[in-house]
Amino acid sequence: MLAYLVRRTLWSLVLLFALTLVTYVIFFVLPSEPARFRRGLASETSDISRAFDLQGSLVSEYGQFVWNFAAHGSLGRSFATRRPVTDLLLEAAPVTLSLILGGAVIFLAIAIGVGVASALRPRSLVDRGAMVLVLFGISVHPVWIGLVLSYLLGFKLHLAPVSGYCELRSPPAGTHCGGPYEWAYHLLLPWLTFAILFSAVYARMIRASVLEAYEEDYVRTARAKGASQLRVLRAHVLRNALLPVVTMLGMDVGVAFGGALFIEQVYGLPGLGRLMAVSLTRRDLPPVVGVVLVVTLAIVVLNLLVDLVYAWIDPRVRIAATTRTT
Repeated sequence: MLAYLVRRTLWSLVLLFALTLVTYVIFFVLPSEPARFRRGLASETSDISRAFDLQGSLVSEYGQFVWNFAAHGSLGRSFATRRPVTDLLLEAAPVTLSLILGGAVIFLAIAIGVGVASALRPRSLVDRGAMVLVLFGISVHPVWIGLVLSYLLGFKLHLAPVSGYCELRSPPAGTHCGGPYEWAYHLLLPWLTFAILFSAVYARMIRASVLEAYEEDYVRTARAKGASQLRVLRAHVLRNALLPVVTMLGMDVGVAFGGALFIEQVYGLPGLGRLMAVSLTRRDLPPVVGVVLVVTLAIVVLNLLVDLVYAWIDPRVRIAATTRTT
């Protein structure tokens, strides 16, 4: 297991290095206009280099760029506000993280429940209704889902606010927007939008995995020995049926961040999506670079965590890692 952990960590570092190199080339080397093909004539690339305090040759600047980011967390200053980009990211990242984590909990709960229920009763009314949910979730766009939920649940029924964000910590003196309850209340509609977007695909996957697991010999043996349906499902079926879900979660980390950026725009959440959109409108490149790097780092780290969880769930991964090292 230790060898597997070391190998996956090294590969993640290599991937992160490659992604930072691509980011540097796109924002610092390539000119913003094709006609300005020489780096010395690309005013915006020169401005962004000064914003990040980069000087020297391309190789030297890239080394400074990586060192400032890795060792000091320095990502320059915003052209528009002159604030450090790190401060802007520290304000926006918790909002996006709250949206993704809360939405993931909800969509996994829905997907597991619907997927297992439809697999236990194939071709039933529950199964057909689940397939309608799958078709709906795959076909629609997160912006459309957000607008519909805002109108029906927010504007018409007044069940949740249609915009705004409250901090998880206790509210400052003289204000009421803060604390766990207000935080969850303002994120209810964004969480539901996120859940509808992803639960459909995962419900279909879980249904197929559960049906396949029920055909395995070890499940038939357990049922022949008199094990109850609940015990078979909990001890034998779900553990193996959820392995593809763990793999898919690692692949969908980037998609989740992309969906969160759209959802933040619909509900006016001050997260990374809003920071990205405002910065692009202002042609304020340092915050855009910061968002790209933070999302890239999050994707790499979360994929590493998913790989470790997969190795913990599936002993065959640990055995294969041990065999290769010996």
